Amino acid sequence: SASTILKPLCPQFSQYLHENAFYVRPLEEGMLHLFESITEDTVTVLETTVKLKALSEHLASYLGFLRKILPYQLKSLEEECESSLCTAALRARNMELHRDIKKLTAVFENLHTYISLLALPSTRPEGLLRTNYNFVFTNIAASLHGFHDILKDISKHYSQKAALEQEVPTATQKLITTNDCILSSVAALTNGAGKMASFFSSNLDHFTTSLSYGPKGGAEFISPLSAECMLQYKKKAAAYVKSLKKPCADSVPYEEALANRRVLLSSTESREGLAQQVQQSLEKIAKLEQEKEHWMLEAQLAKIKLEKENQKLKSSLSGHLTETIQERSVFPKIAEQKKETTEKSLKEPIKSTSLVRNLTLRVPIRVTNCSAPDVESREDLIKTHYMARIAELTSHLQLADSKSVHFHAECRALAKRLSLAEKSKESLTEELKLASQNITRLQASKLFCNDELMTTKRSYEDQLSMMSDHLCSMNETLTKQREEIDTLKMTSK
Repeated sequence: SASTILKPLCPQFSQYLHENAFYVRPLEEGMLHLFESITEDTVTVLETTVKLKALSEHLASYLGFLRKILPYQLKSLEEECESSLCTAALRARNMELHRDIKKLTAVFENLHTYISLLALPSTRPEGLLRTNYNFVFTNIAASLHGFHDILKDISKHYSQKAALEQEVPTATQKLITTNDCILSSVAALTNGAGKMASFFSSNLDHFTTSLSYGPKGGAEFISPLSAECMLQYKKKAAAYVKSLKKPCADSVPYEEALANRRVLLSSTESREGLAQQVQQSLEKIAKLEQEKEHWMLEAQLAKIKLEKENQKLKSSLSGHLTETIQERSVFPKIAEQKKETTEKSLKEPIKSTSLVRNLTLRVPIRVTNCSAPDVESREDLIKTHYMARIAELTSHLQLADSKSVHFHAECRALAKRLSLAEKSKESLTEELKLASQNITRLQASKLFCNDELMTTKRSYEDQLSMMSDHLCSMNETLTKQREEIDTLKMTSK
């Protein structure tokens, strides 16, 4: 009877539906790998698109799965139509879905056939001629449009079926929720298929356009290996052209560049050459300092001698002037005395007197206690002391200058190294920030992918469990109805 056929059918159908993810996930991964292999930096032709082979294999596996569950889908719709609760309108919708499911499987068979043909140039170039590329791409576009049309019909018919099932008195809330989930999934699949079909049709001319370059002496590739070699050479040529077109580095002002050049040259010069230059300069400075001090000391000695000579001249001139003045003052007195004596001698008796003895000439006499050899020895001692002091200070000055020059050179070199270290630190900090951002972005992407995967998995599991529960409940309902019908038949007899 029908009940004995339905009981083993539903568990097997539910088991097959639970295997859906085992076939869908590899197909999704194959599409992602194909998408990642097609970039703007590579030459994408059928000879180099090796990922099409894997996609074709995954699609063949999924097509086998569709063929395996097709009888169960059709049988389930047929048994639902045979139910006593199935109205004429619901039966018509089920038959429409019956035809749509057959068409859907046929469309997948066509897509698999044409995608398998497209995968041949990357594995066996002789399997598909280049003259047939246009035909294959055109049929793929037509198959995608047919896929989109069938999905629209399925969405339309199933929505009508769900609306009719809600009117059935025995419809449960679980059935309504299951129908809503199926309708949302079919609507999303319909939108995706429409986008794929429109994109493929709008770019059909680009797909069928022949290459404007290829191996020398032929219009097509000899083998996938030659196509891969051509692709590698193109990458090398592109990298070489890119290296030639490197942007110029940021320039700096001319004054800053000169200063940096001086610092660089001073830091790269040999230490021995700098030490020799410093030593020569210090020797010249020491000689000039000694000559300067020598002539300054000679000038001081000459000045001292000049002062002494001036003092001698002044003292001698003052002594002569004093003698002259005293002589002039003594002679008039003698003359007056003579005149007086003459007058007295005329008036008085003659006396023999003489005032010559009373005349006293007092002339200052200048005495010099220091002799010339003592002065010269003292000057030699002073000169020797100052020369020794000058030599000592000059040596200290040379040592301090050499240390200052050495420290200055080291400071400039350290400043240059510090600036380079700061720049390197900044660049490494930027690279660290970029790396941290990339790691964060990858972690976020990983979490998002995991969440999306878990959500998809949970959704599939929920849908499958709901569908299996729905089938079980329908099976139980049909069994009860069959039993009631059998009971009524037995009672009527």
